Amino acid sequence: MTRIITYLLLLTGFFSFSQNKHNYNTDKTRIAKRVAKTFLRRNNIPGMSITVIEKGKTIWSEGFGYAKYSPKERVLPNKTQFRIASISKSITGLTLAKLMDDNYIDLDKSIYYYLPNYPKKTYDFTVAELGGHTAGIRDYKNHEYSLNKKMSIKEGLELFKNDPLLFKPSTQFLYNSFGYVLLSEIMQKVSNKNFYSLVNDSIFKPLRMSKTLLDSSDIEIPNKTHFFKTKRVLSKPVANEYKVAGGGFLSTSEDIAKLGNEIISQKIVSKESISKITTTQYLLNGDETGYGIGFSIGKTKKNTPKFYHTGGGVGASSVLLVFPEEELVICVLTNLTGISMDAFGTELENVFIP
Repeated sequence: MTRIITYLLLLTGFFSFSQNKHNYNTDKTRIAKRVAKTFLRRNNIPGMSITVIEKGKTIWSEGFGYAKYSPKERVLPNKTQFRIASISKSITGLTLAKLMDDNYIDLDKSIYYYLPNYPKKTYDFTVAELGGHTAGIRDYKNHEYSLNKKMSIKEGLELFKNDPLLFKPSTQFLYNSFGYVLLSEIMQKVSNKNFYSLVNDSIFKPLRMSKTLLDSSDIEIPNKTHFFKTKRVLSKPVANEYKVAGGGFLSTSEDIAKLGNEIISQKIVSKESISKITTTQYLLNGDETGYGIGFSIGKTKKNTPKFYHTGGGVGASSVLLVFPEEELVICVLTNLTGISMDAFGTELENVFIP
């Protein structure tokens, strides 16, 4: 009888712990949950995952809707892996910061210092300009956005490396992902590692981001969500391996929130290097670009700093928001193409920073 009572007490304790982990019963989270459900219904999103960290602790982490319909599988924020799309650039930016700490790379050096055989352009450009979208590298054209051909980073360079720069570096801002393909090749070269191994060793392992990985097009990944064009129509297959640095990672909202928290409370990267990737760059005429490296730079309505990135990919729309003064991180991942995440991010921001 004593054994049975002891077992029941242990079982009760286990369920109490499990419930407490996800029972974020505060006014803010209750409001945020209503806002999230409305957003999900209004946009006909199949599945969504949200995680919020405040002062280093997860205060809300919840899945909404479905990762898969056949068979039905609900979204779990610690398990369901979404395409994070251009939030991948934030991962690349943080990895670059670690390389700076380890004296592997200098943002102000010419890219030709690291890749002397890269085709010469009319103008020279730096690593910082490449990461800040001011180098003049072109964006996608035709169907490059949704190519379904597995390529290495080096093979991906062939898509654009012989094209001229679109403008003199630092005279314009042109957001693009090809610049991050070139940036990842530089990072491979200086570290003498393939890009995924570099990121895994430098960032994922020390931050315990065990659910973040390359979106491999030819490998079955059990916890990967299905990707949707509309609520019930699947997107066409796509191969993102070559552009992993700009938009090719899979992850959970809980893992990406950990990445955001590193920007606030540094464990593996120095505060100085974090500052370099989260400070706006400037054009030659003195205008701010509103972008560092891997992070857009903004302000809250209280005029406190905000670092963020949205993502839009095939079967994916996402947003990561980091508020260093409030020590707040918000991550939202969805499995639907073409959803505007800026406004929803602002809605959640207004809930948690009233």
